[in-house]
Amino acid sequence: MDRFDNMRVFAKVVESGSFTGAAARLGISTSMVSQHVKELEERLAARLLNRTTRKVSLTETGRAYFERCKRLLADLEETEQAVSDMHAAPRGALRLNAVPSFGILHLAPAIADFTARFPGISVELMLSERPVDLIAEGFDVAVRVEEMPDSSLIARQLAPCRMVVCGAPSYFERHGVPRTLSDLSAHNCLMPAGDVLPYYHAWHLTAADGTALNISPIGNLRSNSGAVLKVAALAGHGLACLPTYFVGEALESGRLVTVLDDYMAPPLTLRALYPHNRHLSAKVRAFVDFLVARFGQEPPWDNWCQARASGPAVEALTRRSPAGPCSGKRIRTS
Repeated sequence: MDRFDNMRVFAKVVESGSFTGAAARLGISTSMVSQHVKELEERLAARLLNRTTRKVSLTETGRAYFERCKRLLADLEETEQAVSDMHAAPRGALRLNAVPSFGILHLAPAIADFTARFPGISVELMLSERPVDLIAEGFDVAVRVEEMPDSSLIARQLAPCRMVVCGAPSYFERHGVPRTLSDLSAHNCLMPAGDVLPYYHAWHLTAADGTALNISPIGNLRSNSGAVLKVAALAGHGLACLPTYFVGEALESGRLVTVLDDYMAPPLTLRALYPHNRHLSAKVRAFVDFLVARFGQEPPWDNWCQARASGPAVEALTRRSPAGPCSGKRIRTS
């Protein structure tokens, strides 16, 4: 009998707690299970199991062997799966998690295109503001902006995530345009609240001299939903500090404009997070590669940087600095 077959049967006996249980799980006879274990013990010249009429238990040697055995069998299965995946199209169920704003605006359309390209993959997308435990909650991939504290996760950068302070032109026509942070005391600032991550409870800006500033402006609306803040800003209710993946389309159309561009918000990073495995499944690799190619270092939600640079409404309202809020871009003004 093959040595790995002996090991597989032995491991099933330990997991099942009996020869009969192992036989049922493997679909072979109890006598065949006994023969596998006997051959293994004879080869090792060691007793691995204590047998009684009711149950089996590991000897001290058997316990140490079982732990090594599990790792070897897992490596063998992983190796066989890796070779199989090299010759097979990605397939299976892919369970994803993302923040609601990004999931609805950008991930849902991406998933539609992804499944059209890989029809053998089905996707379940769950949206939540809170960070999730991928392993405990059974997710294959999470698409998040915040850092994940779990060091067992692999993080792959998908795109930069820029933050901007913005408002509607109608608001600035009524209340004027803030030029410095001290001007914010005269403006209604729309702020996150509740179970939103603590990082977003303040506006994190960097002055022209590199000084980091964390400010908490005052306003008459707070919400744990970025969608609420965006709707309020579009309605001319006040200023909001929001990620460009959320407001990029409104910035490009002119329904929102950025202000305080001399105070840059440190860019965050949009990442795909997935559990650490030496062999990454074909479906996860295909999905992450797809997102990297789709978004990239100049993601589509930042098209407004160039599209609005020469717009007279923006120039008239904000007298933007040449650099603008888009890190690494030089914007021409008319």
